[in-house]
Amino acid sequence: MATDNKEHQSTEREPRADMLVRGTAMGGQVRVFAVRTTHLVDELQKRHQSYPTATAALGRTVTAAAMMGAMLKGEEKLTVQVKGDGPIGQIIADANAHGEVRGCVTHPQVHLASNNEGKLDVAGAVGREGFIHVTKDLGMKEPYHGSSPIISGELGEDFTYYFALSEQTPSAVGLGVLVDVDSSVIHAGGFIIQLLPGLTDDQITKIEQSLSNLPPITALLDQGLELEELLDWIVEDVQVMEHLPIVFRCQCSKERVEQTLISLGEGELQAMIEEDGKAEVVCHFCNETYAFDREQLQSLIDQMNDK
Repeated sequence: MATDNKEHQSTEREPRADMLVRGTAMGGQVRVFAVRTTHLVDELQKRHQSYPTATAALGRTVTAAAMMGAMLKGEEKLTVQVKGDGPIGQIIADANAHGEVRGCVTHPQVHLASNNEGKLDVAGAVGREGFIHVTKDLGMKEPYHGSSPIISGELGEDFTYYFALSEQTPSAVGLGVLVDVDSSVIHAGGFIIQLLPGLTDDQITKIEQSLSNLPPITALLDQGLELEELLDWIVEDVQVMEHLPIVFRCQCSKERVEQTLISLGEGELQAMIEEDGKAEVVCHFCNETYAFDREQLQSLIDQMNDK
């Protein structure tokens, strides 16, 4: 089952705080997640200066990652990589169990003509061939790796296929991003419905019918629906177990960048001093620039030699 909701026109300009709800439905036989990521996706758009189609693709990916992060525990975290053959290149999203998310795309300044439905052509930007890779750091000796082929490029269907193939969990994934004419983000959000053992064929059919009749997620958010009400469109007897704020957070810092520069070795740092007299490192996730002048680079070399 898959639903990947499209962009539409809207006038609401003050979205609510980003939030995720996690719970169960239908007597505990369905696991449900719903999330609003408007501020997160808008923050990423501003940081990367992404064009509408790239914003929609990146937004759908980080929205899925936020919900997948909510499936983790403690200090566990994950990385999602969408590697399609489309012009935006690779999309990367990091998320953890605390609702902290970041993301980037190789070519953010990509915007395509609308598709046949008059919507942003996310599939054309992502590509229809490639893979979704998920790496989970579960605190074990080795991380978990899962992957599945891209089947449509719309991303909702692709994440649905990932859960079925890589995690053997029948799921429905819905993702939506509404981009305004000035490239800002009006609404972004999504849901994941996961079927647990014990559902009857009639119950599964009823869920499938609800999904087929579901309006676009951004349309429901535009109506002011709470996340619990969005889930009520799909399944019955929703029992919310957790509300989790979703925030943009990058793990970069000057100290981490210093360690990266030190790892290049004395010869490389000396070449930077002699050739440019400085170095600049830009974080791919947040676009923060870390600048080091000649004296700071020499200080890093001195630290290496003092050890």
